[in-house]
Amino acid sequence: MGIKQVPLLLLCLSVLPATVGWGAEIHGRSSTQFQSFNNELLGDDRQIELSEYLRLSVTNIDKAGKFSIHGYGRGSQDFTNGEGLNGRLYYLYGDYRDLFDKIDFKFGRQFVNLAAGSAIVDGIQADLKNVGPVAFTVMGGHDVIFGLNGETGDASNAVIGMSAYLVGQKATDLELSWFRKYDSGNVTRDIVGGSFKQYLLNSLKVYGNAKYDTTAEAFNELLGGVKYFPRSDLVFTGEYYKSYATFDTTSIYSVFAVNDYTEGVFRVDYNLNNMVSLKLGYNRQWYGDDGHANVYEAGASFRPIEPLKVNVEYDNRNGYYGNTNGVIIDANYDLNKVSQIGAGFTYDVYQRDSLTGEETARRYWLGGKYKVAKNIAVSGRIQDDVNARYDNNVSGRLAFDYDF
Repeated sequence: MGIKQVPLLLLCLSVLPATVGWGAEIHGRSSTQFQSFNNELLGDDRQIELSEYLRLSVTNIDKAGKFSIHGYGRGSQDFTNGEGLNGRLYYLYGDYRDLFDKIDFKFGRQFVNLAAGSAIVDGIQADLKNVGPVAFTVMGGHDVIFGLNGETGDASNAVIGMSAYLVGQKATDLELSWFRKYDSGNVTRDIVGGSFKQYLLNSLKVYGNAKYDTTAEAFNELLGGVKYFPRSDLVFTGEYYKSYATFDTTSIYSVFAVNDYTEGVFRVDYNLNNMVSLKLGYNRQWYGDDGHANVYEAGASFRPIEPLKVNVEYDNRNGYYGNTNGVIIDANYDLNKVSQIGAGFTYDVYQRDSLTGEETARRYWLGGKYKVAKNIAVSGRIQDDVNARYDNNVSGRLAFDYDF
């Protein structure tokens, strides 16, 4: 949302207090944040910024309780780099449920998510339900595209889509959908997709997703996975994932040849008890043209005493385009019921290719949170990055959160 749209958001929000007189309820969170950081896009100049994040829901607007309004947006003021006042409206929509006990409507700016694709749209979504074991969704509207300085694109950007999915099946989820994007009346994306999830024998979960881009005549995403949980504290996961980068037909990148990316994942998560949990993982990656890499991961969480929790993670990657080794350590300590402090350290050693030497990157952070009241909290975090680019790169955030 560009700055010219901020007054529209404020106008919409200003009418909400009047609805309280109609018996409506307003709930949400206001998060006011003060931030200081080096803006890499502006020559690493120090940026000092004040931001306001507002999320709200208005319910019980009508006597039947079928209509509600939901919104979420961000406004920010830069004081040092000339970016001035800026903002984004992520969603603001009305939600009407159970029309004739069969139709749900959402209208306004909203996030739509189908198995074939997702987008933020200024438009409408309608769900047809209670007509059997299959429900249906149709949606469409203006395709909202965010750039660095607000919204990009124009009125000709549009999205439409539809899906059919199973309902009422306790152990089975299945969806088939279609997703299409337009630019100036031309089709830039046309994707069909599906997703499924199946539970078997009370200890096995099988799942998968697939997307086929008809404009590129290729599957741009395939996922298949299995989770086996013989006990509630032990989970084995195996996944196969393959992607092929496709682009809008109007993008210059659509004429470039790209390779498939494929990976296989195996992971084990085990909770020994209330004090210790462990995880181990292996990831095999294929980049095409005989490029491949191996990634090994290990981690543990400890709670030696009730107020203290410590996480330790290690990963090692070797193969295509260099090698990396890294460790993350962070800890959180509950001083009392209303106060918490935390600290962490990240250390990475990486070699980009065989012609370069090893480089290191480190990050140190310290943070805390204090609950002023049941619905009011103050939190902060400061961190310093030291790497090949920065001898010191200090950034910080102070947040004031109010739940209403």
